[in-house]
Parts: sequence; structure tokens; C-alpha cells
Amino acid sequence: MRMELDVMRGDVGNDMSDAVIFQTYRLNKRDVEFEQDILRNPNSVKCWMRYIDNYKLGPYKKVCVLYERALKQLPGSYKLWHCYLKIRRKYLKKTDNPDYEEVNNVYERALVYMNKMPRIWIEFCTFMLKQPKLTVARRLFDRALRALPITQHSRIWPLYLKFIKESHDPEVAVKIYRRYLKLFPEDSEDYIEYLTASGRLDEAAIRLSEIVNNDSFVSKHGKSKHQLWNELCNLISKNPLEIKSLNVDAIIRSGLRRYTDQLGHLWNSLADYYIRSGLFERARDIYEEAIQTVTTVRDFTQVYDAYAQFEELSLQKRMEVVHANQNSTEKDDCEIDLRMARLENLIERRLLLLNSVLLRQNPHNVKEWLKRVQLYEGNDVQVINTFTEAVETVDPQKAVGRLHTLWVEFAKFYEKAKQVEEARLVFKKAVLVSYIKVEHLASVWCEWVEMELRHDNFNEAMRLMRQATSIPSRKVAYHDDTETVQIRLHKSLKLWSLYLDMEESFGTVKSTMACYDRVIDLRIATPQTIINYGLFLEESNYFEEMFKAYEKGVALFKWPNVFDIWNTYLTKFLDRYGGTKLERARDLFEECLEGCPPQFAKCIYLLYAKLEEKHGLGRRAMAVYERATEAVLPEEKFEMFNIYIKKAAEISGIPKTREIYMKALEVLTNNNARTMYLRFAELETKLGEIDRARAIYSHCSQICDPRVTEEFWQTWTSFEVAHGNEDTLREMLRIKRSVQAMYNIQVNMMSAQMMSVISVEPEKSGMKLLEEKALENKEKPLEPIKFVLGSEQDRLPNEKVTNPDEIQFSDDEDEEDGDKENEENDDADMPTQKDVPAELFGNLGAFTEKNTE
Repeated sequence: MRMELDVMRGDVGNDMSDAVIFQTYRLNKRDVEFEQDILRNPNSVKCWMRYIDNYKLGPYKKVCVLYERALKQLPGSYKLWHCYLKIRRKYLKKTDNPDYEEVNNVYERALVYMNKMPRIWIEFCTFMLKQPKLTVARRLFDRALRALPITQHSRIWPLYLKFIKESHDPEVAVKIYRRYLKLFPEDSEDYIEYLTASGRLDEAAIRLSEIVNNDSFVSKHGKSKHQLWNELCNLISKNPLEIKSLNVDAIIRSGLRRYTDQLGHLWNSLADYYIRSGLFERARDIYEEAIQTVTTVRDFTQVYDAYAQFEELSLQKRMEVVHANQNSTEKDDCEIDLRMARLENLIERRLLLLNSVLLRQNPHNVKEWLKRVQLYEGNDVQVINTFTEAVETVDPQKAVGRLHTLWVEFAKFYEKAKQVEEARLVFKKAVLVSYIKVEHLASVWCEWVEMELRHDNFNEAMRLMRQATSIPSRKVAYHDDTETVQIRLHKSLKLWSLYLDMEESFGTVKSTMACYDRVIDLRIATPQTIINYGLFLEESNYFEEMFKAYEKGVALFKWPNVFDIWNTYLTKFLDRYGGTKLERARDLFEECLEGCPPQFAKCIYLLYAKLEEKHGLGRRAMAVYERATEAVLPEEKFEMFNIYIKKAAEISGIPKTREIYMKALEVLTNNNARTMYLRFAELETKLGEIDRARAIYSHCSQICDPRVTEEFWQTWTSFEVAHGNEDTLREMLRIKRSVQAMYNIQVNMMSAQMMSVISVEPEKSGMKLLEEKALENKEKPLEPIKFVLGSEQDRLPNEKVTNPDEIQFSDDEDEEDGDKENEENDDADMPTQKDVPAELFGNLGAFTEKNTE
């Protein structure tokens, strides 16, 4: 043991005395075991670590001696060095007066063997940062970078950069940062941020311009080239005195060419640069150049607002200076007046400048050219120049808006100035322009003609119209866009309409008729043109020519466009001839009704029936009304039947209306049929046919749900109370219950069907099925009415029924005066005789009108 102790004394450094070492290594039983293990395996790291761990919580110096002995035996063990350095740093933290040099020496000894281990270098550098030795620390970082391979430098540089940012002079830091960027150029943004924070703006701008111009540079922070460019512009424009190495004007102007969607911001940045540089006149030139070149309203608004703010602040500062001096000279007053005039002039020019922006954006915008003319109102020279520039600039094929209005307003400007010859010259050029649409050229001709009419040049106006409507030598289609608008002008209805008005006003009847005929031959006439032609001929007392014109219109158009012509034609014909040419009128009506759609049939049929009533036969009139009930729209049939019934009562008597009622009930929908049933029953009641009325009520009850049509059942109840007895009233109630039960059964059946369908088609709603079923029942026509006694409701439908109470009417008076013996035998069975109304055989207008209401 003594020998081992001597060895140990030699292993430990000179910092420990022999007494301390001897005291430290007073071995116990456990130590002897570890020492023997080490003697057997002196190169085993595990044996040494087990030995050291045994004193992990033991005396610090003994642990250090063990680490020193282990490292002397195994100097290349990273684990031993790392644990040893960790113990030394930990103990150093607990010491009140740390001795950094001892630990530094241990690190230096470790780096002799561990100089390729980045963790040792990082820990040493971190440890060195805690010591007030900036130069030593910087050199240590440099040693680490030289010792480690370049692939490991990324682990050292973050600590190095943090160290130089916090502790070093900017000059030294910049040099170190430049070395760093040679290896990691993608971190240029961090360098620029450091330069900006440290006040080295010139170099920051240079670096920022380099990365902006470098197409291969990818921002580490996800910034786009545009964002970097904006940062550069803000940096160089707001710090003109600090940045001297860059041409700011050239940089921003290159951005104007490159980033056309940020022109307003870039122009403001350039002007701001000159303002901060004290070059105010140069800044004004920049603002003026900007508002004269930008092409969007957004950019213009940005530049104009900045320009106005600059002028306002300039005026305000000058006034403050003069007010502070309290001795304003004439020169100061002139300066203030000049700046005030500049601001006022800028405000007055705003609308004109904005209009210029819009015209630069689209020089073919006709509306903006007209606005520009309005802005120059009162300045005739500028107005003429604007009109001239506009008509020379706008391309007819690219024009936005109606180009002809520009020419027309140009001519009207000369006309208002009483320069008619110049206006004519403008119109002569305007009619030669290749407009997109024929109507635009026609509008120019019309305006030219109207100008001549305003100056009473009627012959010149007629000459212009003949020139404009002249037919070309070859046939041209109006909608053929491959042809010029000038050669298609002769088919413009707008132009011919003005020509027709002028012919009616200044021409003869023959010339006007020839003009109308040309319009019809060109097949450009409208129904209104035909009607106007007819009215003109009527005013000129050319009635047969008028009817010929209508015939041409009828042949030219089809339904529904021809309706107005037919309506006017028939009305004028009836007014002219009445019943003198009845057969011709009938032929016209039949020709009109041959292809007449249902929506126009009502008007024609009523006019036809009126003709027959007034000049023809009643039988024919009834036939027309009957045809009308079949030809009109379904929603108009109810009204048509009411008219038919009224006219039948007036012409043929009330009995004739029974057939009409029966026919109406077969074709009308349930809602209208209920009303018709009630009127029919009321008619039979007034005629004394009580059983007939009761049968009508009974038949109508099949379509009257008591829960919905309570009014019908109340009417029938009132009828039975007034004209029936206990049996008929009981029968009515029985029918009401049966009808209600029938509707309940239908609802239940529909519900069951709905549920069955829902099980197959769950997407189809039950309410929709109920509606479809109800609609089917609603449209289902009823069986024809069979008049029976109230007590014989249970008869079979096909069984012949006779009504002994029915009143028999006969046209043969001899039969009414028949055998008296038979009449006496039947007296017991006949009902009580009632007086027949005097209006039974005609002239029931008032009665039927009330009944219709």
C-alpha cells in the first residue's frame, strides 16, 4: 500500500502537498477493492467510473485526484474529460471567489487531446463568456473555428455572434460578421438588422441592395423580393444623409420599372428622399412627374395626398417662421403667397389630374373624354383641343362607350358657338368613321339632320336623308359584321323613322307612301310602323290604301307580333264599313282566328261577336261565343262563359242558358264550377224549378268539402229551409255526412299511400304527395247532372229517370190545348201552377247581370 501511495503522489500535480494527499488517500476496505480492480484493468473506463462514482458525493479533492489518475492513464477518453470538466464547473459555481484559471488550465489540457470535439469547445467558450476577458474569449472562438472541421462551424457561430453582438465594438463585430457571411450568406438579413440597429445604415443599404439584386437569394424569414425592395426603399429614403454609397434616385426608378403595382409608394419614397435631403424643389418635380405618369386611381390618390400634405406643411412651416420673426418683409409675403397659390392650384387641378389618370389607363374611354370636356368648360381653346385629341385617339373598335356621342358633342359645341359650317365639317367626318354598330352611325346622321332642321334648312335635311337611306348597288345583310356600317346604313329603322316623320311633315302623300313602301320592302318595318302607315292614310282619306297597308303588315308578321295590326285592322274596318261588307268582315275575322294563340283570342272573339250582334244573326253570334269558350285560355273561360250566358239570355231567352251552364260545368275547374253551380241553382230557383235546383245543389256537393266550403252548405241549407220540407232537409244532411266521410276516406287513403311511398322513396315528402292527390281530384271532371227527385237519390246512374214535376214547354199551341179529359186525369199529379216571369223569353239583361255578379 505504501508503494501505491507513492505512485499516487507522483501522479497528482504540484498543487497538493504530501500531507494532503496522504490524508486524502487513507484507503479503506472498499477502496482496496477498487484499487485492485484498477490494477487488473487499468485501461477500463468503467472501472475508473465505478471508482469515481463511489465518491460522487464524497470529498471534492479526492474526486479530482481520481479523475487526474484516470486521465493520465486514459488521456483520450472523452467521457472522463467531459465528466471531469463538468465537476470542476459545478464546484466553481459553489465557490464564493471562483478561480477561473484552474478550470481554464484543465480545459487547455483537455483540448490537447479533445481538439476535434465541438462540445468541449462550446463548453469552454461558454465558460469563457462568464469571465471578463473579451479578447481571450474572441481568440478562443477563433481557435475553435480553426481546430474544428468546417462542417462543425455551424455549432460555434451562433454563440460567437451572440458574443460579439453583446460585448464587442461594432467595428470588430462587423469584421467577424463578414467572415460569417462568407460561409452562411443566407443570414444576410440578420447582418442587415444588426447594422441598422448599430447605426451603420450605409453598409446596411449596400448589403440590402445586394440581396435584392441577387436572384438566387432566398429569404430566411420568408420575405419576398417585393418586401425586401420596400425595406430598401424605406431605408434609403428616410436616411438620405447617412447613405452615401448608393444612387437612391436610380434605385427607386429601377423599382418603378420593375414593380408597376406599387408606383404610388415608390414615387412617394423618392420624393420623401429629396424632402429629407432638403431639396424641396426637386421633390415638387418628383410629385409632378408622378401624378403625370401613374395609371391607377389608387397610385394617384397616394401621390396626390402626399403632394398636398407636402405643400400644406411647407406653407405652414413658412408661416410659422415669419410669425416667429415678427418682422415680415415683402419677400416673406411673396413667398407665402407663392406657396398658397401652389396649394390652391393643386386642389383646383385634382379632377383634371384624376381624369388624365383614367385616360392613361384606357385612352379609348369615351365617357372620360366627355368628362374632360366638361372640366374645361369656359375655355374654348382647351375644349377644341380636347375634342380633337379625343377623336384622333379613340379607336372605334376599342372604344368603351358610344363613340358617336363624342362626334355629336363636338358638332354641338360649334353649333352653340354659332359656327354651323364648322359643325357640318365635323358631321362630314363623323359619318365616315367605322363604328361598331349601325345604330351609332344612324344617330350621327339623325343629329346632323336635326341640326339642319333647327336652322330651318329643310331642303338640306331632306337631301341628307335621301343620301343616308340610299340603297347600295349590291345586296347586303344588316347583321353582317364583315361589311362596313356605311353600306348597311340603309336598313336602319331609326334613320327611316326620322325620314318618315319628315316626309309626313314636309313631303306629299305620294312621297310618304313611297317611303313607307320602301321600308316595308326592305323588311325592316315594325308593327308600329304599319299602324302609323295606316293612321297616315286614314288622315289622308286613303281608306282602301290603308287596308292594303294592314294586309301587308299581316303578311309580314306572325303571332304574337301581328296582334296589334289585326286589332287595329279589324277595328278600323268595322268603323269604316260596319255591316255593309259583312262577308268580307267575316272572312277577315276567320283569317285572323285561324292561327290566333289562346292569349289573344278573347279580344278578337268579342269583336267578332259584337259584329254579328249588331249587323249579323243572333245564331251566328251565339256560335262565336261558343267557339270563344273553347279557344281562350283556361283562366279566362269562366269570364267568357259569364259573357256567353248573359248574351244568350238576351238573345235566345233563359232556357237556352241551361245548356251553356251544363257545358261550363263540364270544363271549368272546381273553384269556378262551384260559383257556376250556385248561379245555375239560383236561376232554376227563380224560374220555380225547385227540384232542378235541388239536383244541382246535390251534384255540386260532390266537390264541396264541408270543412272548406262552408258557404255552399249554408246556401243549400237556406234553400231547403225556404223551399223544402223535413225530408229534403234530412236528405241534405245525409249527403253532407256522406261527402264529409268521402273526403275523410280520401285523406286516409292518401296518407297510407304516402307512407308506403315514403318507405320506398324517403326523400319525397308526404305533404307533396297529398298535394298531388288533391290536385288530381281537383282536376277530375264530374259526371253530367241528372235531374231527379230528392227522394230518388239512390237510383242507379244509368237508370232512366223521369221527373213528373218538370214543366213542359212546347212551341205548338194546339198540343197545349189537347184532350181535356187527359188533362183532368192528370190534375191530381201535377204540381201547383206558378206564374212564369215575363223575361223568360228574352230581355233578361238586368236579371242575368245581377246573377253574374
